[in-house]
Amino acid sequence: MATMPHAAEALLLPREAASAAPHRAPRVRWLLKKALVILICWFFVRTFIGEAALVPTSSMEGTILVGDHILMNKLMYGPQVPFTDWRLPAFRNVARREIIAFYYPRDPQMIFLKRVAAVGGDRVEIRDDVLYVNDAPVHEPYAQFDRRPWKRHPENMRARVVPQGHLFVLGDNRDNSDDSRYWGTVPVENVIGEPLLVYWSYDAPTSAWLDRDPGRQIHFYGSIVTNLFARTRWSRTGFML
Repeated sequence: MATMPHAAEALLLPREAASAAPHRAPRVRWLLKKALVILICWFFVRTFIGEAALVPTSSMEGTILVGDHILMNKLMYGPQVPFTDWRLPAFRNVARREIIAFYYPRDPQMIFLKRVAAVGGDRVEIRDDVLYVNDAPVHEPYAQFDRRPWKRHPENMRARVVPQGHLFVLGDNRDNSDDSRYWGTVPVENVIGEPLLVYWSYDAPTSAWLDRDPGRQIHFYGSIVTNLFARTRWSRTGFML
């Protein structure tokens, strides 16, 4: 049972307060400096080096699952300096077959995750579900298709040339991906980074992750606590992408 503190512990007389203040002030300054350093480091890491993100949709399924929580490397392709149009120098250019995170060209507030199928200057085409780049068929073991005959027909896309400074991107889950086939290419400057690994994966549907209703969100995240061990995909923890 809690007890009331003695008067000497609860209050400081003016003379005692005066003598204690100089001792408290350095500690307060030290804590503020520590907090500022942590904030600056966090901002630096999040802006220039890496960032955590949730994958709520199935467009990359087969490689990346709904509910995967990933760490992204932002340093590789030259991150943008905040509040400016400047970018740091890239370590290398984006290459075909790499998975990238980028700002959706039609709505830069949205971040998409897709695989690069072709780069600037490439001629890209799809014939009977087979991707051709510069008239050569591309082997894509990661691509997923719904082969049920009543569900779909083989896809064909007329040849097009990717503009310089742009990327043609596709989702690995070809029959459930909104990508360059429908809205065009991605400017290279929209690229944010590449996913490195899955640090946690939780088995829940897209509708649960994207639901914006506050009540249902509270219920969903509460269910994560109770089902954490049962629905965590432990085999994907640390999975390199």
